[in-house]
Amino acid sequence: MAILLKGAAVSAALTAYTQVRAQALIQRGIMPKLAIVRMGERPNNLSYEKNAIKCCEKVGVQWERFLLPEDAKQQDLEDIIHLINQNDSFHGCLMFRPLPPHIDEGEVCSLLRPDKDVDGITAASISGVYTDSGEGYPPCTAKACMVLLQHYGIPVSGKRVVVIGRSLVIGKPVAMLLLQQDATVTLCHSKSENIKEICREADILIAAIGKMELIEAGYLREDGTQTVIDVGIHVRADGTLAGDVNFAQVEPRVAAITPVPGGVGSVTTSILVSHLVSAAENLSRRAQE
Repeated sequence: MAILLKGAAVSAALTAYTQVRAQALIQRGIMPKLAIVRMGERPNNLSYEKNAIKCCEKVGVQWERFLLPEDAKQQDLEDIIHLINQNDSFHGCLMFRPLPPHIDEGEVCSLLRPDKDVDGITAASISGVYTDSGEGYPPCTAKACMVLLQHYGIPVSGKRVVVIGRSLVIGKPVAMLLLQQDATVTLCHSKSENIKEICREADILIAAIGKMELIEAGYLREDGTQTVIDVGIHVRADGTLAGDVNFAQVEPRVAAITPVPGGVGSVTTSILVSHLVSAAENLSRRAQE
């Protein structure tokens, strides 16, 4: 039976540390505040939003929602981003993506002030991940994968890691974070040939392709030594949640695996609020210079 890499313990430790930092700011009259921007009512966004708000409340920081219908105009969304940029009470912004097809997502992301980009959506933050400059913040889910591996003592340096999915939200940035930790990384995608054979060679497999339960027993070796990180989150017809990994098939064949729900997602929200507090700390530091 595989070890379950549950996110609750990881999240609790990170949240406790973030709470201490937040209280130090509050005692100095600085209240960290998160702006949450959402278009439409996608179930996975609603679930993440609920958990993000819960984490904010645990830490003791403020939040405010900006909600738009899925068919809202581009200008309506841009007006919200401008408002967040100009309002100094907001230290960070979470904008749910992907945005509806009629929205120019790249344009909207470019409008957000980089110092308020706590989820790694601007060019400045992405550049920081790729150049290892320390500037900005990496996407929260990508960083959550790294924090989870570290918490459970799963070594990355020198290991073969296969990442399935090449999005700027998870796949590409987590590959860069892994390289920073001296992993040997293979980035696969929907056009990759012999993908099952590649996955069977991995010490660590990170599934972030966005297809429900795509990864099944055929993607794994039979020696039971691999670790699987499932980043996917999907809603089945019966309302239950599933990941990119077929848990029932994969769990018996690996050494360790993240459950869905209860794995990467719960860590991601803690990372988000940690980034928010960091942004508030940085703003306070600049004000004193």
